[in-house]
Amino acid sequence: MGADQNIDWQIAAASVLEWWRDAGVDTLADEVPRDWTAAPAPVVRETKRHAVAEPSAPVAAPLPTAIDAYVAWRTGPEAPEADWSGSPIFASGDPQSDIMIVTDVPDRDDTESGAVLSGAAGRLFDRMLAAIGRDRNSVYIVPMCTIRPVAGRIAPEIEQRLSQLIRHHVAIVEPKRLFVLGNAPSRALTGADVARSRGSLQLVNVEVGQSGSTIAVEAVASFHPRLLLERPAEKARAWKDLQMLIAGLGA
Repeated sequence: MGADQNIDWQIAAASVLEWWRDAGVDTLADEVPRDWTAAPAPVVRETKRHAVAEPSAPVAAPLPTAIDAYVAWRTGPEAPEADWSGSPIFASGDPQSDIMIVTDVPDRDDTESGAVLSGAAGRLFDRMLAAIGRDRNSVYIVPMCTIRPVAGRIAPEIEQRLSQLIRHHVAIVEPKRLFVLGNAPSRALTGADVARSRGSLQLVNVEVGQSGSTIAVEAVASFHPRLLLERPAEKARAWKDLQMLIAGLGA
């Protein structure tokens, strides 16, 4: 039986060798067994002897948290509008006021006068303030954009950055209430256009300083005076917005 078994193995081995020859394998590929089905080993390439570290992206400096320093930064060479044509027009009024009024961009009249909300829209704005017992000295007025864009409106590619900056400004002065004029400021602070945000008090959460703590500020969204000049019928609704703005606050 042992002899017959040895003969069987010899026959089997010869049969395998003959199959390999028919398949074209006529030489040994290696001196030791190899798993030809295994994944190939990774190729190690020689690297440069002196690797040069890639420069890391510059870390943006934190925004100033004091009002005077922030106003200086906002109209300085690092502001988003610094390369635009024109002189910056920024905040006016009292930063310690309980009411902060946010508008979108300077109008053409503002560019000429050097003050935001001037011209015909400004005269209507002054009457709106007088109707609630206020004037420009008793509120704090801030445009989102310090220089009038060529198109006269805030472009989508810069709106997000300007939204971050106006929220930071709100966190610095911590007003009791915001009066938000126009769609871009409304989107920045309430998350929606005036048509969806007006009619009720909106809570705006902003981060204070570098601590990460937040405060909630009440906001009233309303129409920009320039729109009220174009659509006088909206003045009735704007009057309701003004009443909501002043409710609970001292004149």
